[in-house]
Amino acid sequence: QVQLVESGGGLVQTGASLRLVCVASGRTSSIYGMAWFRQVPGKEREYVAAIWWTGITTFYADSVRGRFTILKDMEKNEMYLEMTSLKPEDTARYYCAADESRLSTVESRYTYWGQGTQVTVSS
Repeated sequence: QVQLVESGGGLVQTGASLRLVCVASGRTSSIYGMAWFRQVPGKEREYVAAIWWTGITTFYADSVRGRFTILKDMEKNEMYLEMTSLKPEDTARYYCAADESRLSTVESRYTYWGQGTQVTVSS
């Protein structure tokens, strides 16, 4: 089992930056891929970015590429989402996800999820 806890969300103005943190605990040595998703009430969870836990490969949704950066620190068992040039449409609850056998942009392919952290961008 892997447990995930997100933090770092908040209320910011358009153009601001935020850094989200996801701390993994439990059987972290089994993690293969991790990702960030986001969700707005009434809508499906949306893929944001993904990272190969034991490698350097990263992937981004078109909507955030060039503005967001996904990073990791395996010694600390932490994953980060550095968000810059934030827009009101980035407002959502952000979730981190992990899986022991795959790296995917598809929500249903992740086994472990955190409870999320809210990001609100005011115009």
